[in-house]
Amino acid sequence: MPVISSLFGELQQLAPLHGYWVVGLIVGLESLGLPLPGETILVLAAIYAATDPSLNIWLVIAVAAFGAIIGDNIGYWLGSRYGYALLLRYGERIGMLEPRIKLGQYLFLRHGAKVVFLGRFVALLRILAAFLAGLNRMPWRAFLMANATGGLIWATAFGVGGFIFGKALLQLHHALAPIVLALALAGFFGCGYLIRRYEDRLTELAERALPGPLVAALHVKRP
Repeated sequence: MPVISSLFGELQQLAPLHGYWVVGLIVGLESLGLPLPGETILVLAAIYAATDPSLNIWLVIAVAAFGAIIGDNIGYWLGSRYGYALLLRYGERIGMLEPRIKLGQYLFLRHGAKVVFLGRFVALLRILAAFLAGLNRMPWRAFLMANATGGLIWATAFGVGGFIFGKALLQLHHALAPIVLALALAGFFGCGYLIRRYEDRLTELAERALPGPLVAALHVKRP
């Protein structure tokens, strides 16, 4: 795995002075929505911490969790601030008319915590979940609880796993990553099929939960 070897070599050079910042920054930027290898960097840093005392494994876990939580919250804010404006402006071009936008909000408000928590462990969702949570007006406290819980468990699991099992975990992670992604995509498209099949019924439920024009629905106070 030449890419992994290259990343590990770079981390070895940066670790003594900037290791914690590198982990926190890359994890945070990935959580913000950029396609960066945050999980891989966390595991590599944990492996390095097991072989060199210049990195403390608990500080690696702490900065990874901190980066994940902060990055996700910035992503949430961006989705909340700009997401609907983009949908209202360009949504018609991709079939996202007002009833479907409201339906998406309704579904995310019902199941958003699961998406945010589980998304921390799936590469594609890890990049998108926070922005979608903000876009769909998921209550911030519910988002923060799911986000912080997922971030702490994720950082601890991969940090401790990398520290104890080292390169074997990294190889297993990369072997299973395509399978996990395939299952996530299958679930995504499966949910999409069910939503399309029952769209009229779900749209009716969404209208009851979020009555009135979309702009008014966006400001309905959530429990």
